[in-house]
Amino acid sequence: MVTTHLYDGKKSLPLDIELYQHASSLPQGKKDIEFKKKPELALALVDRSLERGYRPGIILIDAGYGNNTTFVLELEKRKLKYIGGVAKNRKVIAEIGANKFQEIRLDKLAESLPIEAFTPIQLNLDKPKTIWVATVKVELSQLEGARTIAIVMNASTFDQATEIDYLITNVDSTTATAEWIVTTYAQRNWVEVFYREAKGWLGLREYQVRDYRSLIRHFILVFCAYTFILWHTKTGGLRRRWASKSLNTFVEALEAFRTAISFRFIEWLNHNRDVFASYKAARGFVWA
Repeated sequence: MVTTHLYDGKKSLPLDIELYQHASSLPQGKKDIEFKKKPELALALVDRSLERGYRPGIILIDAGYGNNTTFVLELEKRKLKYIGGVAKNRKVIAEIGANKFQEIRLDKLAESLPIEAFTPIQLNLDKPKTIWVATVKVELSQLEGARTIAIVMNASTFDQATEIDYLITNVDSTTATAEWIVTTYAQRNWVEVFYREAKGWLGLREYQVRDYRSLIRHFILVFCAYTFILWHTKTGGLRRRWASKSLNTFVEALEAFRTAISFRFIEWLNHNRDVFASYKAARGFVWA
């Protein structure tokens, strides 16, 4: 699936979804009229948001999209700002040495930078961590003008780093500092949070349907359930009656909701035992 999400600094909400079909699942493979690549689906979702009048301040995309020049060009045609991941073997044109521009792979560019080019920055995530970031102005084929590349490492030197990420942005360099790029891009983590909660608690992957319409219905129900629980987490609606403590996490709010539903059902059952008994007698339903 391909999904879009909104994050406004306080809450993250799923917006839209499209299903990606592997070419192998279609009669004519990649030549099939139904086949669409993920960047095509993502662009359609972006357009859907724009048609509603939602214009994001910044779009955050992973390397699968950031490395796709056509997708990035389409975002720029729509005058949208973005930060995206790019592959380490992506070739760029950068100034190397004394005013000498040359084409070079991003990992080789990172390796050539001096230690002082990297700035230590602390990210305040679930577990705070320090990363080292360098920014470089580069040019890329098919893209007019310069872009800013951020090289993000989990150690102070290239040789010691075991995790190295490369980010690209079309935001003006006066804004796109090393700290701004990594702290802004870190907000994309809320997409991963959504998938963790939706898969772990809301049955995102638990379905027994095959056709497109039924799958979309299932995913939309999960989206609605997630948004409902998040809304109660932010407004404190469930806490007023169904919890004795603050509901600060998704799981805490979900448990309070389950308590409320159980209470309501038992309350209904106590007043409608004859209805329950008739259904059980007629259809063999067993309450468990």
